[in-house]
Amino acid sequence: MKKVMLLIILIMMAIVFTACGGENESSSASENEVSIWVHTSDETPEGEAMQSTIDRFNEENEGTYSAKIEFIPRSGAGGGYEDKINAALTTDTLPDVITLDGPNTAAYAEAGMIAPIGDYITNKDDLLPSIIQQGTYDDQLYAVGYSESGVGIFYNKQMLEDAGIDLSTLPTVDQPWDWNQFMELSETLVNTYDTAAIDMAFDDKSEWLMYAFSPFLWSQGGNLVSEDGSTAEGHFNDENSVKAFSFIQEMVKEGYTTITPVEKGFHTGEYPMKFGGSWTIAEMEDYPDVEYGVMPYPTSPDTNELVSPSGSWQYAMASSSEKQEAAGALIDFMTSTESLTEVTLANSVLPAAHSVVEEVQDKVSPQMNVLIQQNQKSAHARPVLPNYPQVSRVFQQAVSDAAYYEENSDVQELLDDKTGQMEKALK
Repeated sequence: MKKVMLLIILIMMAIVFTACGGENESSSASENEVSIWVHTSDETPEGEAMQSTIDRFNEENEGTYSAKIEFIPRSGAGGGYEDKINAALTTDTLPDVITLDGPNTAAYAEAGMIAPIGDYITNKDDLLPSIIQQGTYDDQLYAVGYSESGVGIFYNKQMLEDAGIDLSTLPTVDQPWDWNQFMELSETLVNTYDTAAIDMAFDDKSEWLMYAFSPFLWSQGGNLVSEDGSTAEGHFNDENSVKAFSFIQEMVKEGYTTITPVEKGFHTGEYPMKFGGSWTIAEMEDYPDVEYGVMPYPTSPDTNELVSPSGSWQYAMASSSEKQEAAGALIDFMTSTESLTEVTLANSVLPAAHSVVEEVQDKVSPQMNVLIQQNQKSAHARPVLPNYPQVSRVFQQAVSDAAYYEENSDVQELLDDKTGQMEKALK
């Protein structure tokens, strides 16, 4: 009888220990599984590339870390994803890793939503300077962009040749033209076709105006605000800003660009040139009869410094995550050369790292390569400010007002007024 009782006890102990062991293994697996929310659909090329990266992460880190991705597409007005992020903030249910747009870095960091991740990223030296610039706030890296963006001057080769332009003399990334040379080209095209030479998308009264036109200010050597982001006075209304906005105003005043463009005017041959990005390359696939090239941004004649716009979506770690080591490992994996190359080629976007440039340059079009080279050499991130949206709106309004030169012929007066508004936004 005693032997039977002892056997029962041993069996029960084995069951208990097995159960306890199972709980520990399950708990350990749960502790090392990180969740990530992304702003795109799993049916897009970008989403498919992200899912592929997560699958590889899980396979290569089996037994150590794992990740689960949730796709939350943004709506047309930017809702959907942002709405869920905001709701999760109020209930303290953010995932371990999120995606966020570049200009939101400072606001998210200042609010304590995201945590510094610099210690987890192993390829910081490989990342483009603009990626580090975009993700850095208060001297700490809070986010890492997985792709880049940029804008160039698209031109219709046939229309330029018919206007007597030798295409071999056009500017390159290594030898860009300055504003005066670009206006001379525009004048030739206006005289030839009796219409605007370029569509600069002045009618897009949105972040585009900040994104596309701020490089003129930076090329001139100016800036929107002081280096510490505390004031706009003496910066946004200084001599450099006046020169940059005078160039913008002159483009409109002389009729070189239109402020009321025909829809798809470049695509259909209405205008010989257009400000456009990598998305324009995708659009032009529907217009196979148009042979086009891409020129880099024109530079300030005072500095001859090429500056181009940049910025896109990033990965960041939620401050509320209790699995920061695993979350950091996931972000590091998702911003490796292999992962970045996969999303770059899938989504037809600009690379975020030097090594990725080398991987994709033989796999993309000549037009895309111009944007890639320009971005690698001259990309400049938008200001990393907690109140960036308000600052951007003031800049956008300044561009719009400068374009309507008859109402705002005095650029200095315009910028003095906008600087006052920007000061209020900063405070």
